[in-house]
Amino acid sequence: MRSTSTKSGMPAVRGAVCLLALAALLAGTAAFAGSPAPNPFLSAPLYGITHFDSSQSDSMPYSPPRGTFYIDPAAQPIVHGGPVNIITMASTDPDYMWASGHDRVSYVYRKDDAWRVVATFEALADATRGLLPPIPNEKFQEFGNSTAIGMTTSTMDVYLKRIMGENYMARFGNGSYSVVDKDNVMYANYGTGLYAFGLRNPRDPTQGIVVKHKIADVIEEIQGRAATADGPSIAPTGTRLFGLSMTYDGRLVVTFSNGVAVIRRDFDLADMDFYPFGEDEYVSNSMAVDEDNGMYIASNKLMRKLVWTGSRISDREEDGAWSSPYDVADSLPPIIKFDNGTGSTPTLMGFGDDPYKLVVITDGAKRMKLVAFWRNEIPLGFEQKPGTASRRIAGQIPVTCGLRAPLPEWIQTEQSVVVSGYGAFVVNNMPTTVDPELQAANKILEVSLMGPAYPGPHGAERFEWDVVAGDWRSVWRRPDVSSTSMVPVNGRADPIAMINGYYEGTGWEVTGMDWGTGDTIFRAVFGNKNLGNGAYAIIQMLSNDSLLFNSIVGPFRAKLTLPDDSNGCNAAGSAWPALLLAAPLLFVLSRGRR
Repeated sequence: MRSTSTKSGMPAVRGAVCLLALAALLAGTAAFAGSPAPNPFLSAPLYGITHFDSSQSDSMPYSPPRGTFYIDPAAQPIVHGGPVNIITMASTDPDYMWASGHDRVSYVYRKDDAWRVVATFEALADATRGLLPPIPNEKFQEFGNSTAIGMTTSTMDVYLKRIMGENYMARFGNGSYSVVDKDNVMYANYGTGLYAFGLRNPRDPTQGIVVKHKIADVIEEIQGRAATADGPSIAPTGTRLFGLSMTYDGRLVVTFSNGVAVIRRDFDLADMDFYPFGEDEYVSNSMAVDEDNGMYIASNKLMRKLVWTGSRISDREEDGAWSSPYDVADSLPPIIKFDNGTGSTPTLMGFGDDPYKLVVITDGAKRMKLVAFWRNEIPLGFEQKPGTASRRIAGQIPVTCGLRAPLPEWIQTEQSVVVSGYGAFVVNNMPTTVDPELQAANKILEVSLMGPAYPGPHGAERFEWDVVAGDWRSVWRRPDVSSTSMVPVNGRADPIAMINGYYEGTGWEVTGMDWGTGDTIFRAVFGNKNLGNGAYAIIQMLSNDSLLFNSIVGPFRAKLTLPDDSNGCNAAGSAWPALLLAAPLLFVLSRGRR
């Protein structure tokens, strides 16, 4: 169902929502679990780190207004960068934000309705000594205004090489997981380097961004120093830096594909500690951190809790650490994912006096399950549940998204689980069928083409941890909605789940579903331009009427306002609604290659 609430019905709807919320609160239901403790060393409680906070909740206090909005993305203020812009992050000054793309770091003025670059540092060009030179904004603009309709892997590959250079795939993975600290220093990885960026003059950001600290070869410097019984450890070929986080005592956590390190924020490595994983393990996501410096990280073999003691990384049970296997497929998914393990950065659930303290992921089974692990001690008398890989697993449930039987071979995601209270939301990133030529393509080609040029994925599902039953239950399923590769989010003001996907006829859009019922209550329709493709990024709101969309060529800001006579629809972008009406015909005419 793709229903749209009208503006005239909003007061009654919001009143009903408030009454239901009050009734649920008085009844003590699980929907009102607590919130994670803010990390005092982050720039802000919200957006100081990838996935929004240290618990990696992907939950924000804002929600868009209900209705359908037709937005011309080319008419919105944009900060160019890419080809992936994983997150735009909070500065310590609320008038500004840091923008991190795969090529550059920018400082952006955002006060009121502004969205304007005041300083940029070409980080990837610096890290590669010019081997991957800066991409002119005009090239990003050209790609953003074009469409992938009618493209093949061959024609898109040629196009991307013209826009981004022959070795454009080498741009992938830089600046993907970033963090900003309380001193307004932004940490990100580019090339082989780990960078700490700051402002040349904090009172005048227009004077530029400077490199405050740098480790030129972060893998060699950290892992080469990590002494083992046999001497210095040597990182295996293909080792990558995947995630950055912050402990609650102000240390930087560096997640590699083969282990994790804790270092000082000034990059003094004299007392750093590195914890290696097994030789057959691979990590492709970041981690969650709790207020006691428990660090939750999943490889393609094990879900782990490690503990930073203040001087070392501990895996000892007496310090609260543990590890647990979980279900993993014996083959690599055909598209989107990076390995056969979980595609999720672990997300914490339950805080303070909440009865259940959990950490949740989707597992690596071909048809994934939502899995909750006990975060701390396993309750006395708890018996291992049938079908689970260990007693550490508090509960797991199959994800079907309501897809029609027989279910497809793969139902999988590369996105973390969205958590709000004891509610969880997951998406399916696997198309029912994958064209062999797309399956053989690199990740940038995949996300550039999936949807407008090749079949895209469908399916989303909302779950709740039932504190009475002590297990998961499915709340609603949506087999008709599309989430291509963007991280979904939750908005709490008017509880909503938001995703980005592609639909024939109308093109790219952000779709918002009521957190309680699954009904579509919000649509931001962008059309067929590549600007509507969120490409591995994350959806954000800057207020209840300001959408921040991290597109494939940079984040743009769109004001969400409804004219008094709109009846739930708006006309942002002048002639855009008329063009949208012609979209089905244009779509058919452009499909000549098929």
